[in-house]
Amino acid sequence: MRLSPATLSHLPGDVARPDYDRTDQRRGIVHLGIGAFHRAHQAAYTDRAMAAGDRDWAITGVSLRSPQVHDALAPQDGLYTLTERDGSAERTRVIGAIRDVLVAPHDPAAVVSALAARDTHVVTLTITEKGYHRRPDGTLDPAVTTSGARTIYYYLGDAFAARRAAGHAGLTLVSCDNLSANGSALHRSIAEFLDATAPDLRAWFEAECACPSTMVDRIVPAVTTAELDALAQRIGLCDEAAVFTEPFHQWVIEDRFAGPRPRWEAGGAQFVADVGPYETAKLRLLNGAHSALAYLGLERGLSFVHEAVADPAIRPLVERLMRVEAAPTIEAAAGQDLPAYIDALLHRFANPALAHRLDQIATDGSQKIGPRWLERLASARGRDTPCEATLQALAAWIVFVRGDRGIVADPLADRLAATWRQAGTDNIVDALFAGDGLLPAPTALDHARRTILTQMVRSRISAG
Repeated sequence: MRLSPATLSHLPGDVARPDYDRTDQRRGIVHLGIGAFHRAHQAAYTDRAMAAGDRDWAITGVSLRSPQVHDALAPQDGLYTLTERDGSAERTRVIGAIRDVLVAPHDPAAVVSALAARDTHVVTLTITEKGYHRRPDGTLDPAVTTSGARTIYYYLGDAFAARRAAGHAGLTLVSCDNLSANGSALHRSIAEFLDATAPDLRAWFEAECACPSTMVDRIVPAVTTAELDALAQRIGLCDEAAVFTEPFHQWVIEDRFAGPRPRWEAGGAQFVADVGPYETAKLRLLNGAHSALAYLGLERGLSFVHEAVADPAIRPLVERLMRVEAAPTIEAAAGQDLPAYIDALLHRFANPALAHRLDQIATDGSQKIGPRWLERLASARGRDTPCEATLQALAAWIVFVRGDRGIVADPLADRLAATWRQAGTDNIVDALFAGDGLLPAPTALDHARRTILTQMVRSRISAG
């Protein structure tokens, strides 16, 4: 049998289930980019809020491309299980916060209608870095405004017009992606889109809407068929939308909303005046270490994070990257204990129950290495600051995108391959990271670091 409202009573007693009336909750949130991370993070926080008595924050999820999530959740009326794993221990609960899933390419009008609905107050986003369609300098790619492509900006622009015409209040748009100052980045891109396509809406957007910055933290590996089969055996029901994650979760949100908001603090969310220190720590420590583990681990033929962090050649580099090179560059907030955070990260990385694949983390590297590595290196340009571990990881990425190990999943894959062909081993670093290189000038590397990096790349190529 399939998980659904009708089959909840068949679950074993150790599986928690929603203790609120799902059918009596209006839809107050639209989530753009529904996937496993959203189901393990923002939807779980919203479920906790409604379990604590908060009302009318049910979620309408939007898949921007594939119908896969819709096809998994629709037969289950939006229900799915979230399983937290720590070693051999597992704890499973049913999440009831999601009520609908729309597939944007199939019914764009329904997406606009959901965003424009009177009861919708909050829009959350997990669309990955590339979903913002930003150029290397942070500006919006002009193709977004001229091609007619149905990006998030298309849906938001039409929804803003409909809300203004109907006299509805504005929206709070909450980016949950790994971008530096993600709220400001989203605000800038929406403003540039409106200036180019509907300039009369710009003033309404500025006056009525808010884009708070956030930091989200939870490791959510891709789900395997074997995991779904094992879950079905354990709980006695088939759940095609199940997610598996770690016990740890964190959500830090700038306390700046255009209207009402869910009581996400019931699930442990923190509302602060400045997200910056938390965001920087997440990007440079967790995300920076994750990317280093991915490229260094794949280079050594490893498959999973827990394998890479246990490798005697990799762990010292990753610890150095976090403790010696990244942590001293972070201005911690009051009460933010960076050494303890690093200790916790190493414990989380070593959790074998998560089976977090390195090739999953390695996708879209050209969009990730800027905030994770390059911004810190650029901020230290010309200063004698430690950076050897970061450069080793960066060298592994440079060799990775040459494509020797197979297809490179990256929006710049073709350009990276062409740059490699034209530049060759001796000049690839300059072709990528000099002031006029392929990657953005604000994160260009100085001559000394490019020289060291070139030597590292040469040694990897010669080693085969």
